[in-house]
Amino acid sequence: MKAAKKRVFHVIQIGDRSDIESKSFDIFIVVVILVNLFITFADTFDELERFRGMFDVIELITIIIFTIEYLLRLWTSDLLYPDKSFWGSKVAFIFSFYGLIDLLTFFPYYLPIVFPGGFVAFRILRVFRIFRLFKINAQYDAFNVITDVLYEKKNQLFSSVCLVLMLMVASSLGMYTLEHKAQPEVFSNAFSGIWWSTSTLLTVGYGDIYPVTYAGKMLAIIISFLGVGMVAIPTGIISAGFVEKYTRIKTLTAQGEERDVRFITSAVTDGHVWCGKKLCNIVLPPQLLLVVVLRDEDQIVPSGDTVIEAGDVLVLAGQHFADRNDMNLREIFVGDEHPWVGDRIRELDISRQELIVSIERKGKMLIPNGDSEIRRGDVVLVYRKGANTGKSRQDTPHRKKHKK
Repeated sequence: MKAAKKRVFHVIQIGDRSDIESKSFDIFIVVVILVNLFITFADTFDELERFRGMFDVIELITIIIFTIEYLLRLWTSDLLYPDKSFWGSKVAFIFSFYGLIDLLTFFPYYLPIVFPGGFVAFRILRVFRIFRLFKINAQYDAFNVITDVLYEKKNQLFSSVCLVLMLMVASSLGMYTLEHKAQPEVFSNAFSGIWWSTSTLLTVGYGDIYPVTYAGKMLAIIISFLGVGMVAIPTGIISAGFVEKYTRIKTLTAQGEERDVRFITSAVTDGHVWCGKKLCNIVLPPQLLLVVVLRDEDQIVPSGDTVIEAGDVLVLAGQHFADRNDMNLREIFVGDEHPWVGDRIRELDISRQELIVSIERKGKMLIPNGDSEIRRGDVVLVYRKGANTGKSRQDTPHRKKHKK
């Protein structure tokens, strides 16, 4: 069951070219979303009334698919949040952004079935169908660039919005002062001036409220010029953010680089002083950092609440340590022009003394095999056998004691 859960988890997550089942599932879900959205729009045309029954059947099938997908994601949420408890991972997924989006895509459909008396009231919830568009976003990491840019530029965007609001308030008060006597029924209060300033600054220009005095028209001209510049500020900030983001991505992927890293592995046995303790309660030696915890077949990214268990293998990164012949490791960043791009590990022209230990891809650690494909942006950890690599397992306790 545990192996089946892991396989289901890898299939329903965003796949890669090497995993045909996972990639096929992503394409299948996107097609289902597009079909569901098409049915939603087609249902609004009176000319297609004769196809209403067919539309209802197709919509029900897509809703069932969404429901099954949500239940599978809920079932495997403990693998998505390995640092949380069983029920804690369920709650974390339910209240996550994409967890809520997945729930809103199908849950309103069932409400009229469970509560028939509130059918008319529940029809308003059909507006949540639009959230299915976010499910397409969840299938592609490229769309996350938008949220990354908005998050990185949040301070600049907030400042520009404050400037626009200040200009709106100042212009509304000024226009009310200049136009109230000339047309009291139009500019009856300061709120009327806010409506005028909003429609003017945002270039909507409904024309239902406008100045008639010379002073009011002059102020309107000034505000119109300022409004064009103020509204253009957020656009420029977002555009610059996209340019910076894609330039950074291109720079990182277009060049390959190699750098030496030093790792120390330590197995935790029964009776170890760290066994059963949280990471926040463990004092590591100076200049040592716990990178990952290997537990059975899982790779756990540690946090302060991570509990060390017997049988765990701790991967520690060290700085300012002397090189060891038996720990000859190097990290290779695979750029666009790297000769390994697109090749499988068994096809690589590397020495028999070298072994690819792991592949870091999009923040996830992958345990490679001969069929694993090297991709752009991968960070490949290569181990080279040294003169002292033939130590037996009986030497391990002494070596760990020395390092500690």
